[in-house]
Amino acid sequence: MSSQKKCPDCGSLEIVEDSHYAQNQLVCADCGFILTEGLLTTTYADEEHLQEVTYSRSTGQNEQTSRCVQRGVKRVRDLCKVLRLPSLFEDTAVSYYQQAIKRPCFSLVSLEKKEMLVGCCVFVTCRQHNWPLTMGTVCLLLYGDKELFAKTYLRFLKELALDVPTLSLMDMVKTHLNSFKIFQNSPSVPTKFVEEKEQLVARTIQMVELASDTWLVTGRHPIPIVTAAAFLAWQSFRPVDRLTCTLSQFCKLAGMDAPRPAHQRLKELHNILLQMASQLGWLRVLKVDRRSVAKYIGDLLRHRRVLLQAAFRIVDTTEDRDLENSAAAPLQLIDESAATVEEASLSGEKQKFSKRKPLLPPCVLNPAKRLRTPELSLEDSAITGDEPILDSEIEQYIRTPEEKEMFSKAQACL
Repeated sequence: MSSQKKCPDCGSLEIVEDSHYAQNQLVCADCGFILTEGLLTTTYADEEHLQEVTYSRSTGQNEQTSRCVQRGVKRVRDLCKVLRLPSLFEDTAVSYYQQAIKRPCFSLVSLEKKEMLVGCCVFVTCRQHNWPLTMGTVCLLLYGDKELFAKTYLRFLKELALDVPTLSLMDMVKTHLNSFKIFQNSPSVPTKFVEEKEQLVARTIQMVELASDTWLVTGRHPIPIVTAAAFLAWQSFRPVDRLTCTLSQFCKLAGMDAPRPAHQRLKELHNILLQMASQLGWLRVLKVDRRSVAKYIGDLLRHRRVLLQAAFRIVDTTEDRDLENSAAAPLQLIDESAATVEEASLSGEKQKFSKRKPLLPPCVLNPAKRLRTPELSLEDSAITGDEPILDSEIEQYIRTPEEKEMFSKAQACL
């Protein structure tokens, strides 16, 4: 404390040194009046010779963090704590946010888009460190729109020129199933619907691998496929109690919204399972349909490779058999009765095999409908563009002097 100086405002002798923004100031302890402002050296041009300048004239004042950035950094740290991310992830996400918020495309936007920017920073950090996290989880925590998050995410990657590796589908299965609420008893989940987590995750991964082998994953959003695979895996463990449960009811029990394409993915998985079940001899006797095929998922997955190869081989062998028969027919002389029986048996086999669709991508089996172009009339189809100009229309092609002048000026500008 300095007793030699006196406050010019209140006359108090209680003058103390206060450290503010890394500088010392003389402040009155009674009224708070600042007697002398601290001096520091920064990067101004007149500081090249180590001349001291006041803080109000220094560059340190311009480096103060705005409240918007402070709130954003706090939101980033809070989201990392909710996800229980390591401190390294938190620092990286904060660094990304501080870089992005300086760009005009993110600084002058709505609060909702800035909130999505917070999620993008955390999401990109997790992806770069191979930490399983989905966009749906981030949007759920931020109560944000998925479409807006996707647009902000793409713009964020473009502005910062970041390279984000793709997330493994199997890691996404584990992450997505962690949010399910069917792994422990609760008032909303009856005991017969509760399933062991590790067991369900393992079978769901097998179902997703089957979907990947049969072209159901390529070029599609993974969450609907994972949801449909988890539903079938969940049904297969206790089919007696769970076959009557629908996909919508399962999603409600799991505490999640059913994705729109999940029902279509479920239908495609059912078709694959039925085609595989037709290759097992002891299942041909039973009437296996979409409702009952979940009972035999364990056996079908156990012999997945063999059954898929057999399903592919059916198409190849039938085509080869047709080629062999067509090539050998003119070379062989057989009785009319034997030929009639053979033709009948072959036609029956053709009808049997034609009911089974080959394992091809869905875009090949069910191509998108194309818009039909209107057919041209005979008069329109006869027009080639080389027809002579009629005398009644010749005036439309002649430029006036004003038009010629405007055209010459436009050419000169170009």
